Formats: sequence, C-alpha cells, structure tokens
Amino acid sequence: MSLPTMASPTLSPDSSSQEALSAPTCSPTSDSENLSPDELELLAKLEEQNRLLEADSKSMRSMNGSRRNSGSSLVSSSSASSNLSHLEEDTWILWGRIANEWEEWRRRKEKLLKELIRKGIPHHFRAIVWQLLCSATNMPVKNQYSELLKMSSPCEKLIRRDIARTYPEHEFFKGQDSLGQEVLFNVMKAYSLVDREVGYCQGSAFIVGLLLMQMPEEEAFCVFVRLMQEYRLRELFKPSMAELGLCIYQFEYMLQEQLPDLNTHFRSQSFHTSMYASSWFLTLFLTTFPLPVATRIFDIFMYEGLEIVFRVGLALLQVNQVELMQLDMEGMSQVGQGPGEWWDCPPPQHQQGLLGR
Repeated sequence: MSLPTMASPTLSPDSSSQEALSAPTCSPTSDSENLSPDELELLAKLEEQNRLLEADSKSMRSMNGSRRNSGSSLVSSSSASSNLSHLEEDTWILWGRIANEWEEWRRRKEKLLKELIRKGIPHHFRAIVWQLLCSATNMPVKNQYSELLKMSSPCEKLIRRDIARTYPEHEFFKGQDSLGQEVLFNVMKAYSLVDREVGYCQGSAFIVGLLLMQMPEEEAFCVFVRLMQEYRLRELFKPSMAELGLCIYQFEYMLQEQLPDLNTHFRSQSFHTSMYASSWFLTLFLTTFPLPVATRIFDIFMYEGLEIVFRVGLALLQVNQVELMQLDMEGMSQVGQGPGEWWDCPPPQHQQGLLGR
C-alpha cells in the first residue's frame, strides 16, 4: 500500500503553535525544484542507493527461499552489493564534508541539507549531526554533568521504576545491571536536577534512550537539554501538560479537515484524540514504530521540529483509514500501543512518502 505524502510548511523547532495549524495537505510538494543540477544529481544517487538496498534485500530473500533460483539470486545480490558499496562510500564522504563544513551547509545549502536529512542520516554520523542540528556542541551545562551525578534527586525512585520499561528488548538496556539502564538513569536524574519544574516525566526516557544509542551520556544529556529548551518538549512535559493539550487540539482540527469521515467515526465511538496521539507527541513515535523507522522520523524531527509528528500521525491514520472505520471502541483501544501491533507499518520502499517527500 502506497503511503500518502502529508506535505506541509516546514516549522523551525521553536515555531509558534499557531503556524502548525496550516499543516498538512494531501498534495505532495518538494523543495527539489529549487536545487541545482549537481544537487539533484546527488539526490538521484541517494535514491539509487535506496533502490539497490531494496534490490539486495529482495535478492537475499529469494536466494534463501528457493534453491532453484539461488544462482541467479546470488549474482543479482553480488551485483547490487558491489554498486551499493560505491554509493555508500560516496555517502560517507558527503556526510563527512557536511559535518566539517556545517555552518556553510546551514547557510547556503539549506534545501539540499533538508532533502538529505529526509532521506536518512547515516548511522555513523547521527551523533555529530544531531548535536550540530540542535546546537548542542560545547554547551556549558556539559561541565556540570559530573557534579549533578553526585547529587540526589527527588525523582530517583520514579526514574528507577520507569527505566526498566524503556526499550526492555534492546540489548543495551536489557537487564537491571546493564550499562544502558545505568547511563539512562544518570541522564534522567541530571536533567531532573537542572529543571526542577519538569523534573522527570514518563515518556522522556525513550527519547534519552535513543540518544544514548548514538552517543556518550554527557553528549546525550546536552542534546536532551537543547531539545527540551528549543523544540517545545519542555512545554509538553510540564506538569500541567497544557502544551500537549494544545497539540492534541491542533491535531484534531487537522483530522477533521483532512479525514472527516474517520474523525466522525472516532467521535461516534468516543475515541478521543488524546487516547492515541498523546504518546506520539511525548515519545516522538519511539513506542509506535519499529526502531529503524522511528529513528528516521527522529532525524527529521531534529531538523523540522514537532511538525513531523503532525505529518506522520495524519499519514498513519490515512493509510489505516479503511481498517479503522471497521473497528469499534474496543478494537481502536489497541491503536498505536507499540511496534508490532496492528499499525500498517510501511515497507522501506514506501517510507519516504511518510517521511516528507
């Protein structure tokens, strides 16, 4: 099933809430028409890399599934892998240049950078690129981190309870004495001490956990501080959760405008928007999609802010609309409960539409 592109104006991380109300429409748009020929050629190479990744994956599945076709599959896989290795090398060089010439790219190649991020930041560059995107390098608060760990926080018991339920199947966080749980506790405790109004809020550990999969705890702490301060997350996690209520209201408005039949069905079943969308905003889909897909969404969030949550959420409802219209309240109560549930998670070849192409 092909996913719709929920195109919308790009919002900066600290854009006003009112601007989000103009998001998404169902007509696909792209910044590609504003790129130079060289930049378009570069994007075409990345598209080819994605195509080869898919072809290589299909060839391996075919080879494993049929002895009769194993020879041809092996040739196809080898050819795709050979071509892919050259493209991967080009991608590595490109992102190395982006990281080293960051200010130049942000000032003069913003449209190309946006397109590249939407296609996915390579794993080995995520740590530095995420820090650059949110201006978390050389933050003074980093020097306070070790001292914060020596202090006690009133949130410690709550944090201890929750971290055991954060990525419980992920090898890094598996087990009470795992390194992942230890550093996750450290970062959450440190933040609860620098922001006593928010302290600790359930859901934020999933965001910090993802950061810790990419970078050391001191760097993850700095990035999380920036996300809370500059990306509206702190407002979402405040005890009153007034900002979360505003986001839910905005999302419901967009749902009524773009998917009126589904909105009517939800209302008839008393299925309130907050029942399924709250976790989308509080965890940025990290508890909804499989981790590789959620990480791609997080790449875009780091550049475009909370607007991506509105766009992906609406696209997710649209692609599942037929099934949703047939469910009663009991069935819909399972909506968005976690990766591997009933959500129609898009295959790789369709994920780009979901992520903003």
